[in-house]
Amino acid sequence: MIKFLDLQKINAQYEQELKEAAVKVIDSGWYLIGKELDSFEQNYASFCGTKYCLGVANGLDALRLIFRAYIELGLMKKGDEVIVPANTYIASVLAISDNSLVPVFVEPNEQTYNLDSEKIEKVITNKTKAILTVHLYGQNSVDEKILEVCKKNDLKLVEDAAQSHGALWQGKVMGSIGDAAGHSFYPGKNLGALGDAGAVTTSDETLAKTIKGLRNYGSEKKYENIYKGFNSRLDEIQAAFLNVKLKYIQNDIKARRDIAYYYLKNINNSNITLPNVLSKEGHVWHVFVVRCKKRDALQKFLMDNGIQTLIHYPIPIFRQKAYKEFNHMNYSITDMIHKEVLSIPISSVLDKTSLQKIIGVINSFN
Repeated sequence: MIKFLDLQKINAQYEQELKEAAVKVIDSGWYLIGKELDSFEQNYASFCGTKYCLGVANGLDALRLIFRAYIELGLMKKGDEVIVPANTYIASVLAISDNSLVPVFVEPNEQTYNLDSEKIEKVITNKTKAILTVHLYGQNSVDEKILEVCKKNDLKLVEDAAQSHGALWQGKVMGSIGDAAGHSFYPGKNLGALGDAGAVTTSDETLAKTIKGLRNYGSEKKYENIYKGFNSRLDEIQAAFLNVKLKYIQNDIKARRDIAYYYLKNINNSNITLPNVLSKEGHVWHVFVVRCKKRDALQKFLMDNGIQTLIHYPIPIFRQKAYKEFNHMNYSITDMIHKEVLSIPISSVLDKTSLQKIIGVINSFN
């Protein structure tokens, strides 16, 4: 079986360093908000090109904390609206609704699957306070139009950079373009911890200070609570693991790009729609997503031939029971994408033999 993602093999590359990092933390006797977190926050802020990085428990909390901080700072309030792509993962929208803000869905571009910047202005109201743009599948979703709309309408630009570690736009790394960004280090991400982990990046000092307090029970000084905060901290051992893996992220990106372009060159099946790449440096290929009108049959065909795949994502948010207030809405492009997308294996450890088998099986599907 060719696994969709072989995490054991991926982490085996760094086995000795990861074990040494774990021992170092265990022996230190300090497990929360210590030297390893400080080190990772500095390293990741430098990697992204921002002034600040705040380690938190997971990617969802990173986004939740950004919006909560804006509320605490009086820049947003209950009932305000946040524009978000209709085809994103539910975490993006949970971060909005958890703060009593209102998600306003906008269709994606059919070619890139990212937020269609040409459709944003028509949904802006006097309650709109932010755009949450999602760098879906690892491809940059920011363009000049989005920045122009934000500036014109005095909107915050928040990046959901959970899938795009190291992707670039005009020389800037994802997570440094907007006012703030949420990052996920879920184990399956390109930069993955060995458990849940996340971070906020920003160059806004006031926002960073507010989030730093909010993540720790709303406290900047022990037992003195300024906010009704969270317990959302990136622990020392995950920070230490991430410090190890961050050193190798560019190697991982190169390996994924090489595989992606091999797929693009060699998959030749009229039933398959391949990804549209805006720029080589703007995509880090967290997942390689094809589209097929007979998606379920293709997935079964691949599994029957020993190839594991996943669907990102089978059910749109506005069709989920959790968001039944949006079930009546119609987003035809999003529906089409969710019915047709299939993610095929891609990782830094996918070998040439497996790669060629995947391509051969896909090309033989009819």
